[in-house]
Amino acid sequence: MNVRKLLGGKRRRKDARVPEVPQVVDAVDSSLSGAALTARSAARDFLSRFVFPTKGESAQREAGEASVQQALTSLASSSSDATATATDVTSDKETVTPHQLWQALDPDAAADQQAIGELAAELNLDDEHLREGLRNIRGATVAAGGNNKLNTPDPAIPQDLGAAAFFDVDNTLIKGASILLLARGLVKRRFFTFREITDFAWKQVKFRLGGENQGDIDEGREQALALVKGHRASELTQLAEDIWAKSISERIFPGTKELADMHLQAGHQVWLVTAAPVQLAQIIARELGFTGALGTVAEVKDDVFTGRMVGDMLHGPGKKHAVVALSSYENLDLERCTAYSDSVNDVPMLSMVGTAVAVNPDSRLRKVAKRNGWEIRDYRRTIRILRRVGGSAKGAAGAAVTFTGYWIKRLP
Repeated sequence: MNVRKLLGGKRRRKDARVPEVPQVVDAVDSSLSGAALTARSAARDFLSRFVFPTKGESAQREAGEASVQQALTSLASSSSDATATATDVTSDKETVTPHQLWQALDPDAAADQQAIGELAAELNLDDEHLREGLRNIRGATVAAGGNNKLNTPDPAIPQDLGAAAFFDVDNTLIKGASILLLARGLVKRRFFTFREITDFAWKQVKFRLGGENQGDIDEGREQALALVKGHRASELTQLAEDIWAKSISERIFPGTKELADMHLQAGHQVWLVTAAPVQLAQIIARELGFTGALGTVAEVKDDVFTGRMVGDMLHGPGKKHAVVALSSYENLDLERCTAYSDSVNDVPMLSMVGTAVAVNPDSRLRKVAKRNGWEIRDYRRTIRILRRVGGSAKGAAGAAVTFTGYWIKRLP
């Protein structure tokens, strides 16, 4: 997919003039400390050499131009006091950017449907898919208390505007399935009963083994919504914070966390994009210092789960639609973004960014990654138990669900 064409090629001004590089370097040297420059250079060098595949001379030239433009932006902001008066007289209409207008779009408002249709055409998406993505963004914003950016960037790190990294969670960032870890913790804390969770666990095992069909996905979604219906969202969030601290935080893959930190050091936004509940995803992102998180959103009214969903389940194409919507909100250039995942289900998201990386990939994603020339990183130290049990997918699935039931029920 040609993402630059998909986004309408509107991210850069063709008539922008870039000053001579020596002038920019002199100006930057006068405004930034040598240590900051060295740290930023090291971070960018690591990403370019060991994470991002070389994209050829034209891409390198664009990256150089982007770096110079970022330096100019930093210089411009440092001299903002001298130009404040001129800025104040500019009208609101003239200063509103396209992505700010997109942020104001309500996917369920009749008055906004024409604008959403025009944006969907620019993004090469079906109207309803874009509406679902926008609903996910708005749902995440509500869950986060009005601002889905959970952490403020380090003021010592110049921000590389337009660049971001999107990380899957399960078996990419953490070992195992976060929803099962959450479910086990909730059973132990008597939020659910063991009987309520058994069928749900089976659906999740099939989900992770990649043997699910659309009927399984739909049934699993409805079952999850029924489980939380009538419960208080604040109670779930409080319990999820405790489960994160006592059970999930120790399961982070250090290698994946280092990749995310390198993106942050390079001034990139870092987002989690997962099918797990948005409350859990945002706890993980907040605790790890990431920009934000998108997850599956269950509707909440007066602090009570209604049993309905907001937007789409962030699985397969649902992740792609949410990331496209997020790129509009945050004015991101997807060609300059990176996505990380372990699952072939996330190929739609991986295929739409400039750089895709398969992390701890399943066998099908490994094949896709090799065929497309994507980088493969494997941080697993042992062979998965499921690969040693039985000779068929059904045998592995049966063993897995038996083990999962025991694993959820047993006490630490």
